[in-house]
This record gives sequence, C-alpha cells and structure tokens, in this order.
Amino acid sequence: MADCRFSIGLRAAFVVAFVLAVVITSVATEAQAPAKLAKVGLLNLGTSEANAARGTALRDRLRALGWIEGQNIAFVSRVAAGSLDRRYALSELVPLATELAQHQVDVIVAFGFPPSEAARQATATIPIVMAGVENPVGWNLVASLARPGGNVTGVTLDVFGQDLNAKRLELLKGTLPGVSRVAVSYTQSRNYHYEQLSRMEAAAPALGIEIRRVGLLGVEDLGRIFAQLQRDHVGAVRIQSDPVTDQWVGRIAELGITHRLPIMCDLRSYVEAGGLMSYGPSVADLDRRAATYVDKILKGAKPAVLPVEQPTTFELVINLKTAKALGLKIPQSVLLQADEVFR
Repeated sequence: MADCRFSIGLRAAFVVAFVLAVVITSVATEAQAPAKLAKVGLLNLGTSEANAARGTALRDRLRALGWIEGQNIAFVSRVAAGSLDRRYALSELVPLATELAQHQVDVIVAFGFPPSEAARQATATIPIVMAGVENPVGWNLVASLARPGGNVTGVTLDVFGQDLNAKRLELLKGTLPGVSRVAVSYTQSRNYHYEQLSRMEAAAPALGIEIRRVGLLGVEDLGRIFAQLQRDHVGAVRIQSDPVTDQWVGRIAELGITHRLPIMCDLRSYVEAGGLMSYGPSVADLDRRAATYVDKILKGAKPAVLPVEQPTTFELVINLKTAKALGLKIPQSVLLQADEVFR
C-alpha cells in the first residue's frame, strides 16, 4: 500500500514538473519573440534637402514619444520627383502610395497636398496624416477641420484670423521702405497660389505696393524671368512655396543675388540657400505635430475624430550675408522681430 502511494505521488510530482517546464518554456519563447514593428509609410514629392529634413523632424519627435526605429517602429519611404502639373504629379505619386498600402503600413504620413491626395486615392482604410496641406476641406480630403470623418487628418497650412501675406508685405516694406513693385510667383496648377495672390493684391495698395504676377513653368525659365524683372525695375520678389519649386531654392537664391532682387519666401530653406528672408509656419513644427498624430493613431485613435490642427509656430528668418551681397542694410526694427539670423 505504501509503495502504491509512493508511486502515485511520484507520478503527480512528475506531472507538476512537466507542466511547469512547459509554462517556463512558453514564457521564455514569448520573451524572446521580437515585438511587432509598427510600420509608417512616408510619402513625399521632390528630392531636395529640405524635404529630406522633414522626415528627420518627424522621426526625432516619434523617438521622443518612445518609438525607436528597429525596435518598435519601421519606416517605408516613397518619393516622387514631382511636376508643376498637378495631374502629372499625382500620376507619379498614386502608384507609390499604392505600394505603401501593399506594404500594409499602419499609417501613411503625406508631406503636402499632392502626396495627401495620392494617399487618399490609394486607400480608404489606412490612416493618413497630412503634414502641411492648404484648404483640406476644399480639396475634399476631410469633411471638416473639427471632425475629419474619414481616414485623413493632420495639420493644415491655413491660418484663420491672420493674414500672413499682408504680414510678409509689411516685412518687405519695413526692410525696403522704397519698394513700390513686388513680383509674386505662382504655378498654374496651384489654386491656392491664386487665392494668396488675390489677398496680396488687396493688401498691397495700403503699403504703396503694386503686385506683378509671375508664372513659373520650369527651372530652365528662371534665368530669363529674373533678368526681365530686373529690366522692369521690380524692387523685390515674393516666391510662393510649392513642392516642386521648393527644389529650386539654390537656383532662385543665386538669381536673386545676381540680378540684385531681394527675395521674400514662405520657408526658411530658401533663406538657408541664400534668399533674403522668409516668414511663415515652422515646417519642422508641422512635422513634429504630424508625429503626434502618428503616435495617437498607432495607440488606437481613429483619424475620423482627430481634429485637423492649424499652425501655431511662425518664424521670421533673415540672411545678413545675402543682405550684404545685395547692398542692403536691414533695419534694426526688422532684425528685432527675427527668430533666426544667418550672419
């Protein structure tokens, strides 16, 4: 009888030991299994250094939020060379956005309008975060800013209650008190440019400024355009940002100095390349805020109910080296407003 009890106890101990071994092995295996990487698609237009920097700002912010590349997040990038023709740009971008969808990314970050529209055409289910898009409601990317309603949300370039164009003209006038004629660029595919032109033309007379519209077709036309502006005694040039023309910052800055035409831009990248000054939303801040949307979506938030945000950080950047090359002295009243000065 004792031998029987001993045998039963031995078998019970063996069963317990076996179960414990299975549990421990299972836990160890789970611990060793790599965590699933969240996949973020990046869709961009153009190949300029400024565009490359946008991905950097986004990654840096995500890292600060705990998303470490290679540990819990991976990025899949697609970039199109771009065209001033919106239809052609989309014909390049939509296949790239489709590739991102086929990679089964968890979210797509689209830098600017053409990439955002391409991503929307490519998928109706994968969340899309737009990083700097003008008039997203008018372009039917979202139903409203307060409640986007679909798979798209993010940060707009629109600033309600402020006229940045009037501010840019005021800064130009403050820098160049004698300026009376300002050329303003536009591209035919950008309705947004026409809207901004109309606002500038409305604000200009009060400052004693006449606006001259200048259409940009291609980088090969820039030399001819700047030479003509100099012959016509234009006092300054206002370059409106565009994903394609933003690739020409170096050439535009060079021509501005060659033809002694001060250039006011939207983006600091023009000033870094040699433009005189820029005033507008901080692109780096837009991209950091886009990263916050990515973080929320990866944690379960739905883009349909994440309100679209407006820019909140603006910067005035001035290049004193360019001012010297142009023979200009920037008034102290303008310098005191600058967020950054290149010397």
